[in-house]
Amino acid sequence: MEEMKELRLRLHGLTVFRTLLQDPVIARLDTLLAAACADASDTENAVKAADACGAFAAALYEAGGDWSGYLLDAVLRSENLHVRRVAAGMPPIAELTEALQGELCFLQRLSAFDGAALRKLPGVLGALPRWRTQPLDFRARYEEHLRTINRHGYGIYAQYSVFTVRDGALVPVRRPDIQPLDALSGYERERDLVIANTRALIEGRPAANVLLYGDAGTGKSSTIKAVAGAFAKEGLRLIEVKKNQLYQIPDLVDALCANPLKFILFIDDLSFSANDDDFAALKAILEGSVGGRGANVAVYATSNRRHLVKETFSDRAGDEIHLADTVQELMSLSARFGLTITFSRPDKELYSHIVRRLALLYGVALPEAELLQRAEAYATRSGGRTPRAARQFVELLKAEVVQGGGE
Repeated sequence: MEEMKELRLRLHGLTVFRTLLQDPVIARLDTLLAAACADASDTENAVKAADACGAFAAALYEAGGDWSGYLLDAVLRSENLHVRRVAAGMPPIAELTEALQGELCFLQRLSAFDGAALRKLPGVLGALPRWRTQPLDFRARYEEHLRTINRHGYGIYAQYSVFTVRDGALVPVRRPDIQPLDALSGYERERDLVIANTRALIEGRPAANVLLYGDAGTGKSSTIKAVAGAFAKEGLRLIEVKKNQLYQIPDLVDALCANPLKFILFIDDLSFSANDDDFAALKAILEGSVGGRGANVAVYATSNRRHLVKETFSDRAGDEIHLADTVQELMSLSARFGLTITFSRPDKELYSHIVRRLALLYGVALPEAELLQRAEAYATRSGGRTPRAARQFVELLKAEVVQGGGE
């Protein structure tokens, strides 16, 4: 019992890793230790201890049942002052480093807690659930974590690779819709340009903001997502930003500039009306305001329009004195992207290549002549040849919604 009292006191004395107290499994362990410290000879206290033990074990089982591994993962994910200073290249604080080392030693000891002491208590505590523990070197693993932080990140960036923006804060996407690069067929030249620019960003070389424009369904968004997914293990994160959130980007960039990871701000289906307030926000981001954009951040946008600002004949016939300057300002927004890549609608040869590649990938067994004939018919009904139409057709074949021998 004295050991469990000490463990609980040390747990509540955490400073560097204080956020661990908010972890749901660790919070249940705290409840368990508190219940176990009570007088076990009292039946009600024994029941509370048993209940707390069951709640802790149930939560831990949901995470795999390995207490030592779970606690170590929580430590490595922890966003704290020390890891932020290391990530930003700031000099160490002696007292903070000393506290860190002491807490890592304690957490390693806590990771060995297997509940054996509970099972020795009198009363009804003899048949409590069990969980796994294993010997782990917390200090060595944490030092390795700090050495590789530019690839793995910390906090939510270590757990997730895709994010959206909600109320000015980043929200992780738990199940992102990302295709692997090898699942994309055609447009290899266009994709290679995106890959080369992204690799420059990851390696710390100058990287351009990128505009992918062209016909709908040609794979512009899929290309950005696939490239981001391919480089996630090298320290790249994707943040999807809606057009009406552009005004929040400067604050986001300020928060990300000290992060050792690299970030793509992804704006899908971008276009503006001439009097759109978001136009100025994007212009400032691309040109660089007083704060500028961080060297670890690039903007990747897609659009079905080469000129991002929708322009009408009435715009050209307006009564503004310097109308020509205004029209030029609106029409040249796309030129502020350092790299513009065109995704044109595929011709019959490229469309057939994409269909054959996807059929092979999905394991669709159909004579090639019939496959291509039916793919052409599907494209005609779907509004034209696009990689999206090819994928939909092959997926329908695979699901046997469209039968191989006839419709």
